[in-house]
This record gives sequence, C-alpha cells and structure tokens, in this order.
Amino acid sequence: MRKIVNFNDGWQFIKNTDKVYTDIEEAGEIVNLPHTWNAKDGQDGGNDYFRGRCVYIKRINKNELPEEEMYFLEIGAANSSADIYVDGEHIMHHDGGYSRFRADITDGVRSSAVICIAVDNSPNTEVYPQTADFTFYGGIYRSVNIIAVPKAHISLEYYGSEGITVTPTVKDNEAEVEIVAYTAGASRDMTVAFSIFDKEGNEVDTKTVPADNARASLKVKSPHLWHGRRNPYLYKAVAELRDKEKIIDKVESSFGIRSFLIDSELGFILNGEEYALRGVSRHQDRLGIGNALLPCHHKEDMELIYELGATTIRLAHYQHDEYFYDLCDEYGMVVWAEIPYISNHMKGGRENTVSQLKELIIQNYNHPSIVVWGLSNEITMKGEDDPDLIENHKILNDLAHQLDKTRKTAIAALSMCKTDAEYLKIPDAVSYNHYFGWYGGEVSMNGEWLDNFHRSYPNIPLGVSEYGAEGLNWHTSNPTQGDYTEEYQAYYHEEMIKQLFKRKYLWATHVWNMFDFGADARCEGGENGQNHKGLVTFDRKYKKDAFYAYKAWLSDEPFVHITSKRYVDRTEDITTVKVYSNLPEVELFANGKSLGKMENCEHFFAFKVKNEGTTRLLAKAGEHTDESVIRKVDKPNEDYILKESGAVLNWFDITVPEGYLSLNDKISEILKSEEGAKWFNALSEKMKSKAKEASSEGAFTIPEGMEKMLGGFTALRFLNLSGMMNVSFTKEELLEMNKELNKIKKI
Repeated sequence: MRKIVNFNDGWQFIKNTDKVYTDIEEAGEIVNLPHTWNAKDGQDGGNDYFRGRCVYIKRINKNELPEEEMYFLEIGAANSSADIYVDGEHIMHHDGGYSRFRADITDGVRSSAVICIAVDNSPNTEVYPQTADFTFYGGIYRSVNIIAVPKAHISLEYYGSEGITVTPTVKDNEAEVEIVAYTAGASRDMTVAFSIFDKEGNEVDTKTVPADNARASLKVKSPHLWHGRRNPYLYKAVAELRDKEKIIDKVESSFGIRSFLIDSELGFILNGEEYALRGVSRHQDRLGIGNALLPCHHKEDMELIYELGATTIRLAHYQHDEYFYDLCDEYGMVVWAEIPYISNHMKGGRENTVSQLKELIIQNYNHPSIVVWGLSNEITMKGEDDPDLIENHKILNDLAHQLDKTRKTAIAALSMCKTDAEYLKIPDAVSYNHYFGWYGGEVSMNGEWLDNFHRSYPNIPLGVSEYGAEGLNWHTSNPTQGDYTEEYQAYYHEEMIKQLFKRKYLWATHVWNMFDFGADARCEGGENGQNHKGLVTFDRKYKKDAFYAYKAWLSDEPFVHITSKRYVDRTEDITTVKVYSNLPEVELFANGKSLGKMENCEHFFAFKVKNEGTTRLLAKAGEHTDESVIRKVDKPNEDYILKESGAVLNWFDITVPEGYLSLNDKISEILKSEEGAKWFNALSEKMKSKAKEASSEGAFTIPEGMEKMLGGFTALRFLNLSGMMNVSFTKEELLEMNKELNKIKKI
C-alpha cells in the first residue's frame, strides 16, 4: 500500500546560483515549504524584483522512509521551470509553474542521498507566462511529498494525476459512472476493484476488472446531483489494485454527478435548471506571503467568496492548488479553470501550452465544479490575425475535447479584439475582458457593447471574464473615473451589477478581482507593485464597499452595510450616505433621529444627511443594523487624497495653461484637434521605438480602434500604465511632452 511522507521542512535555500549541489556544505538559508523568494520584492513595484535560478537542497535517508519497492518525489508546483537532481544525477526537467509533477527517485535513494531542486523563473521565450499583469513568483510554493509504493501500483506518472478518472453520465433517474485506473507494473493476473460510496459512506456499486484493462461502468440509481451552492453533493470513487485478495495499492477520488449546458440565450443550465453564474476571479497570492499559501489561506479565501454569494469562480490565470479545487467542489462553486497562455503569443511556446493543458485537465478531471477549460487570456495584445496563434488555439481546443468530452472550452478575449476575429470562433464559449468605465470609455458602454455582440452573433455563448476598477483607501464625495477612490470603485460596480445581472444571455460574469494581488510592474494608485481591483484587500483584512454591493445582490444572508466608513471627515453641508442591503427596506438614523425609510429592489439606498459636527449613523434593515460616523470639517482631509509618490509624475506636478491641453486631459480631448492627433501619433511611434529597445519579441502597437477605448484615460494615466507594456518614460520626458501639449489649444 502506498504511503505518503511530507517533505516540506528543513530545506537549504541558495539564491541566484547555477551550481548543482551534491552535498549540504555552503551556507544557505533554511526554509520550510511552501516557499517563494519573491514574497516581498514581487509586491513592492521596485527594481529589486528577482527573476532567476535558485536551488533547494535536502538530504534524504532511506531508513527514515517506509519500506517499499519504489519512491517518487512529488512537487505540488515550482515556478516556473524545475530540474531535479539526486546526488548530482539529473532525474527530470519540468516546464510549467502551476501544476503537480513527480519524479521516480528509486534508484537514487539507496541509503542516503542529497536532493537538489533547481527552480528558475527567469524570462524566456518558451514557458508561459512571460507577459502578464501579475507577479511571476519563483520557488517551490506548494507542498513536496515522498510517495512510497510497491512496484505494481496505480500510476504516479500519468501527468501528475490521481491515476484514476471518473466520468458520470446522467440519464433519466440513473447515473452511469465510468471509472478508469492507470496501472503501472501490474501483472496479468492482478485485478482492480472499483467501488462507489455515497456521502454517508454507504457502498452504492462495485465491480472488479483485470488490471491490464482497468475500466468499468458502475451504476448509481436515483443519484443525488451536485447542484452548485444549492446542494454540492459528492460521492467517492475507490480503486484498489489487488494481487488475488491482497490490496497492494489504493486510490480514492471525490466526484459529483451533474449535467450542464451553456446556452447562448438562457445562459448556464445546471441539471436542467437555469443557474446564473455570477462571481469573481481569483489569484493565488497574499501580502507578504506571495503565492506560498497554506491550506488555511485557501480556506479563508473560499469562505470570503462564499459569503459574497458568488456562484462561480474563474481561477486565473493558471492551474491552482488541488486543495482549492476540492473546496470549490465542497462549497458548490462552478469553476472556469485555465492555463497561463496569456497576453503575448510566443512562437516557441506551443509545446508548453499543450503540456500545461494536459496537466490541467488530467490532474483536475474528477472535479465536478469545473465546467470549462480556458484556452487563453488576452492573447491578442499584438494582434489577432497571427496564423500561428490561430493554429495554436485549434490544437488546444481539439486537445481539450479529446481529453475531456464532458466539458466545454472558453477564451477570455481582449476588449479591443475584433468581434469577427477567427480565433473567437474556435472555442465553445467566449468571454470578454471589458473595462469601459476604468480603462477608458464610460461605464454605461458595457451593456450596449454586449447587446450589440449578442445581436450580431446570437449563437455564440457570451460572458464577461473580467471587469473592475481600482479602489484604495482614498475618498471623495465626488467620485470620478480613474481617481482610485473606494467610492468610485463602489459606484462602478453598482452600475455594472445593474447592467450585467439583468442580461440572462450572459453565460457567466466574473469580477476582476476578488482580492488585490501582486503585480510587480504596476506603479499607480499610490501603492506600487499591486493591482487594487480586488473587492477585498491583499491581506484579506478589509472588505471594500464593492464587496457588499455584490453581497446585496447575490447572498441570501440578511445584512445591512453603510458605505464609506473610512471617509469620516467631509466638507459639504449636506452629504450623501449610501447603504447596501439585500433586504427591501432600510431606515437610517442620524444621532438617533430617523431620516426616514427607503425601499429599493436594486439593493442600493442613498440618503441625504446634514453634516454638522459629529454625526453617528445607524442603518437598520429588519433586525440587522450597521453603524458609522461622519464629521464636518472646513478643509479636505489630505489623507484621503491620492498622491502617487511612487509614480514618475503626478497630476499636481503638471502645468495646465487655461485653454490649452496638458497631460491631465483625456486622450479623447487631445484627439479632437489636428495638432493633438499628431501629438498622439508621435507618442505611438515613440512607444514603438522604446518597446523595440526593451524586447526582441516585437514592438508595442496600439491596436486599431483602441483610441476610442483609450478616450477615457488622461494622457498621464495612460503613460504611467505603459510600464506594464515594457515602455517607460522618465519624469523629464513626461514634462517635455506636457510642454508640447501646453502649446496646443483645446477644441
């Protein structure tokens, strides 16, 4: 029988080395796994972010391991490429930083041996991801185990999977469950016994088959269906490899019985019922920890998402920890799982997209929560007409359907991608990443755009894979696009909820993002190295107001929430106080005096409040209450006003002559005049030139039609964001650009 020994503690870590270690001699930091060397530098937006090769070294003594015939080293994930050595002998190489892999170390473990694992997250042109708006943490950031098994066992080398696949099919009032076990080293007279157990531990069906063709069809009469949050019922499949009556290896896997349909008019259908997929996306990192998460972190994330009321999670932009998929099964979350084929198509990366998709699907095949395999995200940043890109998608789409005939494929398309692009016709479903109302455009444009697409392509299931706005601890009574205030983020999501949730045809919508996350290239919002579009802060300690906007629409748990609690000092005589609740009526009290009751089926309530001295507010909805405080002040509290100290230039540093343009003007304003359009075209050429200098992968281009979307950006904000596209400007260059604009009259 297999035995699993955790191997996380006491590794010697040596940073930035090309050496292969055969003994533990040199001084190195002692670390326990999970571990990343970018826990801090990948989150501060500085120049010290290290991407390179590091090693982990540990001695293994055979007498400390269970007595068995074979030993496998199991690595939960190592980003992004890894080489395993035993006493200096190279055992295996693995490309792909988000999937589990195993190495047979039997021959190397005689009595005592030194394991050396070299992990490398250096930039390259073959392993995805290389260009994206998140930190590529290096390290062995998931658990490592030694698995001891007999020579005959259920395979540990089938793409890092459990070694069994479970495929339920529902027909009438019965489920047929096909189970396949992949055996290794089994003799012809051995057998595999398959069994299914219900949630209460009762055996439902069993069948024994020869080990050399370990495939069987079992029956579940009157099955309990896995029905999302309403009833996430799980069965258990067991495969026992037997030599006569002796069990020599055993594997168990949870699974759910369910059917689903993605309909271009009705949205998502689960077990024959309409089941709206409204939820969030999630990255797997935390402040000060990076991606080296522990089970307690994953569990807390799930509980926060569940509290929100979400029915779906897009696990972006890569394979997540097996434990989190387990949690999705148990909590009833419908999941979009994807590979990190993102932003920049690399001609040398096709093999890696194939291997990462194989590992994603085969390792996670048995999870009932997963309904779509994501093929790519915003991959057309440099254009959608590349024949190699299109062929790559066809290969991945065919592979997904070959490996899994029960699920669908999807892509997340860049907002500027042409709606008639050939690659959009490849997957089963299409979702768009739309940021109208944040990255240019107006928030009101979202619904209209989606309706136009649906009208033009009524047979394509359409969703929204990303939408969001950044919100930090900045505050105002007059929120405007791009101000990074918690108030604008809340307003943006109020408007998006009203537009998206009323459109039944959208097969799924996913907020970007549930949590703030590390993005090493970002220098904006006053806190560098992070993307702040989360509904919850990076440390999970503060739920932003937008969190409660979604809870009001999605959760059945009664509550009431007064917004802008961190915005205490206000200058206006009459101020607006917003309240969110999933109850139909809210009453607001100011210093104990009722300001009246409001009814609103859209869950958002706005009260006008006299701002005099200190006012204690109490909101009441049914039996539920919430409190906050506001205070009248003469001057704005400077602590509420964004000053981007880490950015190259701030809006308040810019000269703005009356009647003339400046970097503080929106691009739409600049493009109104012929001279302004010439300035913008010159800027585009300058950005292309800088991109060529920074990368051999090709020049930066502003895609055709993008100017309309960029219209909502100020020129400064667009230029500050250009760092994410490997195009940076000095403060002196920006000031010179501003001088040029100061000579152009406004239209």
